[in-house]
Amino acid sequence: MSGPTVGGRKVLIGCTGSVAAIKVPILVQELVNIDDQLEIKVVATEKALNFFDHKSLQIPVLTEADEWKDWKTVSDPILHIELRRWADLMVIAPLDANTLAKLTHGICDNLLTCVIRAWDLKRPLLFAPAMNTHMWNHPLTSQQIDKLKSFGYKEIPCIRKKLACGDDGFGAMAEVSTIVTKIMDIVHSTVPLT
Repeated sequence: MSGPTVGGRKVLIGCTGSVAAIKVPILVQELVNIDDQLEIKVVATEKALNFFDHKSLQIPVLTEADEWKDWKTVSDPILHIELRRWADLMVIAPLDANTLAKLTHGICDNLLTCVIRAWDLKRPLLFAPAMNTHMWNHPLTSQQIDKLKSFGYKEIPCIRKKLACGDDGFGAMAEVSTIVTKIMDIVHSTVPLT
């Protein structure tokens, strides 16, 4: 698969170690409810798995442990490249502060960050930040968000609310319905998101 796929139906969801990862099963279910023809795969960091039962999802959930388990020789497929080839669009929801920092510096030390580093920039990549309010307000955060946007990635802005930690302010991941709408806008688009 080469070049952008407009109206593509293969959605790759990346999720990181934010408490907002508890909403990943809801995100998957809402996408399936809207369009049961979507093909969905999830790539989760190890920390993300603390927040939802990946075995309860009826779709593939891939982790760092899957990256090299089937690789035996140089000619065998490499999972992060195969996922990049497979997906028509990617959404990282939630994108925590740690992974945000990694992405802006090109660090690719797990399956998810390797997929993103290998991403075809002609294809849409959405990201929904989620972190503590004080992390969100740190000056580095806005610089890092701007850096991702300079790559052509599209932000689904965080929202203000009382966070799981008890703090009140910006940093909460966008509502699942907002993320679903952004994904479906791309799936049903007739023009590339660039």
